[in-house]
Amino acid sequence: MSNYLAIATVTATLQRSLQASIQIDVDGARVTTVRPDRLNSGSPEAGVNIYLYDILLNPAWRSADLRQRHSEEKYTKRSQTGLDLYYLLTCYGNDVELEPQRLMGSIIRTFNSKSNITQEVIRETVADSTLTFLADSDLAEQVETISITPVDLNVEEISKIWSVFFQTPYCLSIAYKTSVVLIDAGEIPKKPLPVRNLQRHVTPYQPAIAQIKVQEELSQVWQTQLAATPLILATSTLIIKGNKLSADITQVRIGDVTVTPQTVTDKQITLNLSSIPIESLRAGMQSVQVIHPQQRVSSNLVPILLRPTIEEITVSNLEGRGSDLQSADITVQVNFTIGKAQQVTLILTELSLTQFTGYSYEQTKNRRNSSHILTFAVNDCAPGTYLARLVVDGAESLLTVDTDSNSSTFEQYIAPVVVIS
Repeated sequence: MSNYLAIATVTATLQRSLQASIQIDVDGARVTTVRPDRLNSGSPEAGVNIYLYDILLNPAWRSADLRQRHSEEKYTKRSQTGLDLYYLLTCYGNDVELEPQRLMGSIIRTFNSKSNITQEVIRETVADSTLTFLADSDLAEQVETISITPVDLNVEEISKIWSVFFQTPYCLSIAYKTSVVLIDAGEIPKKPLPVRNLQRHVTPYQPAIAQIKVQEELSQVWQTQLAATPLILATSTLIIKGNKLSADITQVRIGDVTVTPQTVTDKQITLNLSSIPIESLRAGMQSVQVIHPQQRVSSNLVPILLRPTIEEITVSNLEGRGSDLQSADITVQVNFTIGKAQQVTLILTELSLTQFTGYSYEQTKNRRNSSHILTFAVNDCAPGTYLARLVVDGAESLLTVDTDSNSSTFEQYIAPVVVIS
């Protein structure tokens, strides 16, 4: 069992474990637990910062059987939520004396030798006089072992994490996952009343969508990193799988538009999105539903994420040339028409393998009407060359990957690019 203090207890335990190691390896080093953009921007003292940047449901516990198994209440089972906690560990200090790199080595050695968070270590953390706010934590009573494993982040993933910290320079970092952390419900489920009689209810013939995939294969980079989430563009061909999909007339509704698919069988429907006028589609989260108009029945709704594509990007009204920070208007032409009520964000990430300076701009100019041309007012931006991404209602445009094996930028992101100088 473990209560609401489980997450904070794990963070504090990691902090204490690292503090005991790094202060021996690098004199005066300390472990903090703040956002990376709140670290001292001057000449920081040596140390490691632990930042919890993501929490996901553990797949093994997502479908766990939480039903009551026996009639006696002592055998009933509290519902539990299994979590995986993702931490970004940032090393900082004197680069001349290689303190960040020495600290990184200390982190890797510590977590390699202590790959599990033991009950004894948790109890020591809860009993720490400086952590009185964790006094009621019962994480030490959790039966399942909490493991610590490194997370392999590529350049794109690291860039995304650091881009949310406004004007924060990248520091040497590594990510770790702790799993599984269980949080119990406060109440024990009660045994339901017995069933007195059974009644049959007849439901009409109804199609059902089980899964939606895309037919085309994208680059290996995207297949590896985002295999669990279909990458759907305006040119994609959807493969809709399920049961009872076929009828004399079968239609598919995407958002507010209803179309006739190319091929239909009882188990699968093929729909080429290119056959739909792009003016009828919208970027962002859309619902897909199979409709049988003659039978007047429809399937369940399944969400998909339609990603926009940047077709052209230009810079105008550049101000502050020759200075450290500049302002400009960036105009983005996108394939979808963007509704005036849709939330739009422009993300700029420095085109570099070693620097991860990033900016996010949500305000746009001239958003009185729907349009496929958006203008962003960019302020306080350092001169440089940036990769540009557009996020519309949570749907992020894709970057172009260099697939030329003879190129010096092979398998790197190369476009779309905007230059501010």
